Amino acid sequence: MTLTGRLICANEAEAAIVRDYLPEHIRLTRREPGCLLFEVTPADSPLVWEVRETFTNRHAFDLHQARVKGSAWGHATAGIARDYSILQDEAG
Repeated sequence: MTLTGRLICANEAEAAIVRDYLPEHIRLTRREPGCLLFEVTPADSPLVWEVRETFTNRHAFDLHQARVKGSAWGHATAGIARDYSILQDEAG
């Protein structure tokens, strides 16, 4: 199960929130069962981050989404735009 896309901030205030909360979000996500890859890297614009996540299967991805929803990251970034595509493997 792979998610790719962008996290798109509307302004510097939103970008500051991402910079503040992102390190812990990355740390926690990479420790989740089923997380194979989790990268959030700055794009050419200082307001945009490239996102790539790969999980072993749909169940692991759904557990990740549930954790994020209730996390400090999830609450702090809830209003920030996302442009994501999700691809599920045949085995996932």
